[in-house]
Amino acid sequence: MKKSILAFGLLLSLLSCDKAAETKDFKTAYVDTSKLMEEFVEAKDIEAKYKAKGSEMGKQLEAEVARFRSEAANFQKNAQAYGQQWAQQKAAELQQKEQELSYAQQAILRQLQEESGKEMDSLVKDVKKFIKEYGKEKGYNYIYGTGDVATVLYAKEEYDITNEVIKLLNEKYKSKGNAEAKKEETDSTQTKK
Repeated sequence: MKKSILAFGLLLSLLSCDKAAETKDFKTAYVDTSKLMEEFVEAKDIEAKYKAKGSEMGKQLEAEVARFRSEAANFQKNAQAYGQQWAQQKAAELQQKEQELSYAQQAILRQLQEESGKEMDSLVKDVKKFIKEYGKEKGYNYIYGTGDVATVLYAKEEYDITNEVIKLLNEKYKSKGNAEAKKEETDSTQTKK
């Protein structure tokens, strides 16, 4: 009995040594996805683009809101002078305009969310593809994501490759922008000839 326990223990220790040898080749890392999206220049550019677009669309709506407020102020001044029937009719018109402005504001927000959502979804898809290719190239078995939607509850800092991925993505994005600028320059030069 003692020999079988000793043999089992020896066998177990040999198996665990083999597992230790296997885990030496096991390569893992993680990327802080929140930090990635905060520091990735293309993501910042998309955010700035839709912020500017929203601001521009908002200016047009603000002009209509200002006209509405002016009409509402005039209504209050003239309500007693023109009588109750006029006041009721004008109040109904103002209420309808207010509702239309509210619908217009909601439509603008919906449009911006849809457009930016599509662009951000495409960006996320590209980033995932990049990380997959990066992982294969660097020989990782797993690359986990952390951040707002945490899939890793703990990881040693030495496994964090976020800054390296951000750097490479930003370089790729900048080179893509430079290539597009050179193409536009070449196209415009050829058009002039």
